[in-house]
Amino acid sequence: MNKSLTCAAAALIALGACARDDRAVEPASSEAPAAIALQDPGGRQLANGSVIEESGGVRVRVEAAGLVAGTYAVHLHQTGLCAPPDFQSAGPHWNPTGRQHGRLNPMGPHLGDLPNLNVGADGAGSVEFVVPGASLGRGSRGLSDEDGTALVVHAGPDDYRTDPSGNSGARLACGVIAAPR
Repeated sequence: MNKSLTCAAAALIALGACARDDRAVEPASSEAPAAIALQDPGGRQLANGSVIEESGGVRVRVEAAGLVAGTYAVHLHQTGLCAPPDFQSAGPHWNPTGRQHGRLNPMGPHLGDLPNLNVGADGAGSVEFVVPGASLGRGSRGLSDEDGTALVVHAGPDDYRTDPSGNSGARLACGVIAAPR
């Protein structure tokens, strides 16, 4: 009987170790990424976006879906509202840490500063980035605060230095990540 209990205990320990290993490789969020359609002022879709919370932050992905070849700035904006014609309703960049714009700026970056999206002659292009410390929740670094958050593609590239927006040009396409509640 002692031998049976010892074997059973060993089997449970082994199964528990396997279960812990499986959990360790799972993403921090079991939810599917939230899909975002980034549209121009006329409602034509120019890019697809997605966000998902994971360990350490929020992963943002943007894929071209109607943009011409070129380099485009991508930013998170403070308000989850995309009213045409110029998307100024999205407000300034999402900046809960009070920093200046740009990762090359010694006083930067904003949490809303994302890498540029490069689109090739074939219309293909994507960018993916983790916003460290951000969440999809409502806290001080949450995208789902009382006025929500928007994802914006600008007409030009971000110079990663100039405050407040990296000389990135007009707001070309906008999509709501988290709408006002």
